[in-house]
Amino acid sequence: MFGTNDSNRGAFLEATREARAERAAERRRDEAAIKIQASVRGWLVRMRHDRDLRKKFDEMFGTEPYSLEQAPHLPPALDAFQEMSKFIKIYKYEKDSKRFEIFTRYLLASMDSDNVKLSYVSCGMNKERTLQWIQHMKEVLCIACKILEVLQPQVAAENRLISLYLHLLLSFTGTNTWRIIRMPNFEPLKPALNKLTENFIGDLVCRGLYTTLNHVLVRGLCRGKAALRGPALTTILTLCLRPLVAAQYSDKLLSLTTIHILSVPALTHHIITLAPDAIQMLHTNKIFERVVEFVQTEQNLRIVFNTLEGSYALCLLANLVQLAYEERETTLPKLAFPKFNCVVKHLLEKCGEYVTTKQSSLTQWHPVLGWFSRPLDERLNESLALVKSQLQLLWSAPVIKVLFSALTKLVAEQEAAGGEVKNSGGVPMSCTTSSLSGLGSLVSSALDRRLNSANSSGSLRGSGCLRGSGTRKLGSPGVATVAMVCSMYHTATTTLSQLRMDILSGLCYKSDIVPNLWQVLLSLGTSCGLKSFLDLLSVSTKASAPEFHMLMLFCDATTHLVTILDDLEMYEQQKPFTINDYTAMSSFLNNFTFKLIHNGLVDVRNVQTSELFISVHTLLMLLYQRNSRRSYVNDTHWLIKEVRVSSFMADLEREKKTAQVLMQKMPHIIPHTERVLLFRKYVTNGCPVHGQSEAACTPPPSTLITVHRSRLVEDGYHQLASLSPQALKGMIRVRFINEQGLDEAGIDQDGVFKEFLEETLKRVFDPSLNLFRLTSEERLYPSPTSSMTEDHLQLFEFTGRMLGKAVYEGIVVDCPFASFFLSQVLGEQQSALYSSIDELPSLDPELYKSMTYIKHYDGDVNDLDLTFSYDEDYLGQIVTHELRPGGKAIPVTNENKIVYIHLMAHFKMHTQIKDQTKAFVRGFRSLINPEWLSLFSVPEFQRLISGDNVAVDLKDLRENTLYYGGFHDKHRVVCWLWDILERDFKEEERKLFLKFVTSCSKPPLLGFTNLEPPFSIRCVEVGDDEDTGDTIGSVIRGFFAIRKRDPVNRLPTSSTCFNLLKLPNYQRKSTLRDKLRYAITSNTGFELS
Repeated sequence: MFGTNDSNRGAFLEATREARAERAAERRRDEAAIKIQASVRGWLVRMRHDRDLRKKFDEMFGTEPYSLEQAPHLPPALDAFQEMSKFIKIYKYEKDSKRFEIFTRYLLASMDSDNVKLSYVSCGMNKERTLQWIQHMKEVLCIACKILEVLQPQVAAENRLISLYLHLLLSFTGTNTWRIIRMPNFEPLKPALNKLTENFIGDLVCRGLYTTLNHVLVRGLCRGKAALRGPALTTILTLCLRPLVAAQYSDKLLSLTTIHILSVPALTHHIITLAPDAIQMLHTNKIFERVVEFVQTEQNLRIVFNTLEGSYALCLLANLVQLAYEERETTLPKLAFPKFNCVVKHLLEKCGEYVTTKQSSLTQWHPVLGWFSRPLDERLNESLALVKSQLQLLWSAPVIKVLFSALTKLVAEQEAAGGEVKNSGGVPMSCTTSSLSGLGSLVSSALDRRLNSANSSGSLRGSGCLRGSGTRKLGSPGVATVAMVCSMYHTATTTLSQLRMDILSGLCYKSDIVPNLWQVLLSLGTSCGLKSFLDLLSVSTKASAPEFHMLMLFCDATTHLVTILDDLEMYEQQKPFTINDYTAMSSFLNNFTFKLIHNGLVDVRNVQTSELFISVHTLLMLLYQRNSRRSYVNDTHWLIKEVRVSSFMADLEREKKTAQVLMQKMPHIIPHTERVLLFRKYVTNGCPVHGQSEAACTPPPSTLITVHRSRLVEDGYHQLASLSPQALKGMIRVRFINEQGLDEAGIDQDGVFKEFLEETLKRVFDPSLNLFRLTSEERLYPSPTSSMTEDHLQLFEFTGRMLGKAVYEGIVVDCPFASFFLSQVLGEQQSALYSSIDELPSLDPELYKSMTYIKHYDGDVNDLDLTFSYDEDYLGQIVTHELRPGGKAIPVTNENKIVYIHLMAHFKMHTQIKDQTKAFVRGFRSLINPEWLSLFSVPEFQRLISGDNVAVDLKDLRENTLYYGGFHDKHRVVCWLWDILERDFKEEERKLFLKFVTSCSKPPLLGFTNLEPPFSIRCVEVGDDEDTGDTIGSVIRGFFAIRKRDPVNRLPTSSTCFNLLKLPNYQRKSTLRDKLRYAITSNTGFELS
């Protein structure tokens, strides 16, 4: 009765599948509904159960927290334990934080009860419940730790909770607060209960107790004002120490304490400030000593540093330093060397490596380490001021005294032996070997290598150590000990870059370290052990040996010290070094720096990458500059004997790098004359571009200017100010217009630029123009009130260009400048070695005396009633200048008087004339390359401008004299002239004669051979207004001494623009002497022929 075709069969099967699928879906819906119902029922049951438990909790313990002093009637401990065992399983911080606070207060109250039934700890004494109670308490203490991690100490309510939970942790990690244990019946249980608390401690440590305490400390202390109170800090410190004591100071616990506790910024400072009694716990448990011994091993140090971020490693160092300071009279002397010294050095090195990897100039500023690519933790940033104050204890007087005790002993032994050390090492070998005992293997072996490895190669092999010809050896134990301590402080100056000046100040002014180090260097033999240092450098090519760190630290500290010394201290009092010390010091540094470059001991392609070179070269140049300003050695002292000038100049000509670097870094090693020749060569090498030197070069068109004698400066400025520097370096021809408005006639009327230059400079430097002033020593400097002159800055630039033109052309001009002004033209004020107070005497000796008086004033400077301001009389009105913002209201005190005198000197010599100086220097440097001037010191620069300040060499002048108009070297009048100059004239009259004919009283730097144009003497037969130069008749008459009449009424005259003396053919020697003396003393003769 059923159909048999395929379509019916397929439809049937499809219907069957759909029915089966519908039944499966129905089953799944039923199962899902059952699961949902079960989950909801379960949730409802749990909620009801949790609600019931919380309700029972509230009924048993109450709903509001209470103070421990006002605790209500306590429920039986067993009942409380049974309820809390259940409650603790459903605890949620969001809902139950108040209940947990209530329970914590109950626990603490119960522990203060001597009733067994009320004391919560009694629940753990029941054997059946002991394990359950222990696990329960572990959970309770763990919850307390988690809550501590999220509380904010700055919130008063949460701060109280922190104290509460810390109290809870303290109560259950020690039995000394359990009142029940004091009962006689429980005395036998005390050991077991102590074991129980140790169990709690171990579990807390495993669950991160130290991390929790770190969070609390960082949040509570790393802020503008500490939020934690003294008792809380004491509790935290106790909780830190209990696991250490329980584990007998194991490495693991020392590691956790070091990483999480001692790395908290300024922790030690806060302990001393907020909980001074707690610091005794650290002393009692020898934490400082144990941590130093732990960290000194390389493996432990690596673990600590890899765990800590670099800035927190710095905080660890700061805390250790303050602990060392606190124990400076007890533990530190035993640990100072080598343990503490090595730990500090290694931590500094690790921080230095961190700085190198994280350094950046574009991101975050770290007030101790410099620029970083990683932003500072906000809390750390607020604490860095305190961290800096902790680090500064490292160079405090007490710590320096302890760490450098070996140095003090060396010097004392040397003085006791009259400068001779009885043993080779300076200190007994046992001193060093005993100090090595107890060191970690790495530090010990490293120190052994340092004391003995100097003989590891070359000529040093087999000698035992580097030998000097003096009383000590560079590698001896005593010197090596001092070198290791110096190495640590040197590392501090490089790593703690922003505290470098503080470190050097501490070493210089809080101890005798610097002069003592100098005594050690002197004891190393000839020239302070120069050969020993050079030999060691050939072994330690990177200058990483501690001995070089000792030398660098000495140089850096001495540079810092000498920079601040005034002339009274350096030359009169001679503190802390004598003049003989400076002489020996500069000789050693001069030769050592030369050897570094000449022998290729530093990379001559980039010497500034060598820290050793920078240190010794900086001190060398400082001593050279002080000698240039006020000499303590003669000029030949700075020359290097082994330098052959001809070979050296040839090397410069061949552009050898070594010679170039030597000339750039220490040009004083060759004589001044050679440097002047080199300067002229630099100028000449630039001349072909401008057509003045080589015939092969086409000269540029010369510039012709027309000036009225009555408007010399104005006309010159308007016509030359617009010229480019290249055009100004070319030929400048001048046509003078006389008072009648006519062109002046004369010899080569278009080539008298020299006279124009001399007269222009003479007028602009005239104080009556108010562009320049004169010091009490008749030295020129820019006038602070020059703004009263119209376009004064443009005139200063023009004056700078004119002086630059004179120097460029080799024209000497009699313009004595104040040395402080010349130092600014040379750019020395940009040097870190520049000291305004040192230059002040060249401006105002009386003001310098006043500033020196203030500096050395023994009483209270407040009595002088000074402020950071300066009152000036400007056009009859008193104008007050503030030396710093708000200076009128800032009194000068003993603490800031050094700042005051430097600011005063800076104001007088820089601030007041900064615009004028800047304009002058801009004009001068448009013609003279500043690099050319680096060859000279300030006095040498003055000589370059104005000639040599030496006696007139008449022999040299005569050999370089040209004669015209019939005169010759054997002519009667000429012979009279030279005889009068040599025998009848005094030196001052000879200088007047030189000024009469050349406009400058000083000889040219390189002698009269380089006088341009050469000195000439012309025989004149007629008056100046009729003189038409050499004619056949005049020459014949002059040569044969044929005259129409004796010119007794005529005076000698000169043309300074041509260095020309126009001399009548006198018939008597006495007439020549009298007329010449009258002419040079009457300042006549400055006329145009």
